[in-house]
Amino acid sequence: MSLTEQTITYLYLAIAIIAEVSATSALKASAEFTRVIPSLIVIIGYGVSLYFMTLVLKTMPVGITYAIWAGLGIVLVAIVGAIVYQEIPDTAAIIGMSLIIAGVVVIHVFEKQ
Repeated sequence: MSLTEQTITYLYLAIAIIAEVSATSALKASAEFTRVIPSLIVIIGYGVSLYFMTLVLKTMPVGITYAIWAGLGIVLVAIVGAIVYQEIPDTAAIIGMSLIIAGVVVIHVFEKQ
């Protein structure tokens, strides 16, 4: 994979992660899909996320893609939850999320291209 192709792949993955985090974060605000704007954010966000994931899968293995997408999504949703909904993670959650980040780093650093 060329540097340009790799850059585009990671850009697509970043878009997929941001869209998924936006959608997941809007779930609570949708009030079980009774509020229109947050509900639209959920639907559009998941659609955009899955579309860009399909683009990433053209050049990146599905296991690696999903590990990065899910791992970073978990951590970012927790951060949004802490900021927007004042849902502060406890020590065990912080340790667990740190291990998730470490896992994503290990996957990325030691991935065979």
